[in-house]
Amino acid sequence: MSLGPLLVVSAAVLWSTSGLFIRWTVAGSGFSALSLAFGRDLTTALCLLGGLALFRPAWLRVERQHLPWLAALGVVGIGTFHVLWNLSMLHLGYPVATVMLCSSPAFVSVMARLLYGEPLTRTKIVAILLALTGCVLVAGKEELAGVEWTAGALILGLGTALAYGGFSLFGRKVARRYSPWTVLTYGFSFGALVLFPIQFFIAPPWPVPPQNWLWFGGLVLPATIVPFALYVAGLRRLPASVASILVTSEVAFGALVGYLFFGEQLREWQIAGAGLVIAGVILIAVTTRENQAPAS
Repeated sequence: MSLGPLLVVSAAVLWSTSGLFIRWTVAGSGFSALSLAFGRDLTTALCLLGGLALFRPAWLRVERQHLPWLAALGVVGIGTFHVLWNLSMLHLGYPVATVMLCSSPAFVSVMARLLYGEPLTRTKIVAILLALTGCVLVAGKEELAGVEWTAGALILGLGTALAYGGFSLFGRKVARRYSPWTVLTYGFSFGALVLFPIQFFIAPPWPVPPQNWLWFGGLVLPATIVPFALYVAGLRRLPASVASILVTSEVAFGALVGYLFFGEQLREWQIAGAGLVIAGVILIAVTTRENQAPAS
């Protein structure tokens, strides 16, 4: 596996641990899904901003023409996505929300074709179908069968997938021009800004037990800052459509995390689904090794 796919898959591995830290942070605390999203984005932005201001102040400078792309990345791909993702989990349940999220590579591939001229190859289509089928199996047929598929549920799920894909689409535009730390500093700052007004309409999380702050720190550093940096570094080397397909491997790793840490049962079809997801990832990774993305 070449460096680009390796960076993205590494990001997916670390992202798959976010469920651990979210559960542990919320347990016994006053954090709601939306207050946790805001706290996560704001703390990440402040850490990145402080780090660059101290050690690489020059990296805080960006060209004015790129600010709209950085703002779109933060508002859509981070802030709006986190709100919609939390709402999807609350109203649709984690299995259904995950399946809907796995439709994101299809949107990204079509939009990347229109925006950047990335080819929509048979290999990409097959990899997307493998990943989506695998996600359905991993989610579990009982969980999916018990969901009422209303128009509102579909709109919420698809909106979440579109917002999720926005990070790859907007990130590709700036990933090759700036350090990943610069991209993330601006992205999370804009993401926190769009979430800030919502905090006036929800209950504050205080008080938070001391041990929960430890888990929150884990959510911010190994489950947010590091994987996002790895993913942006991967976007420097890969087409947005390829990166979005590779990151679906998070579903397979997430199922493994649930099994190891929470004792969640893995049935035969779920294991088969994880295998299909990984097969799609391997397929696109091997192809990408032979056909790297052209410089923009």
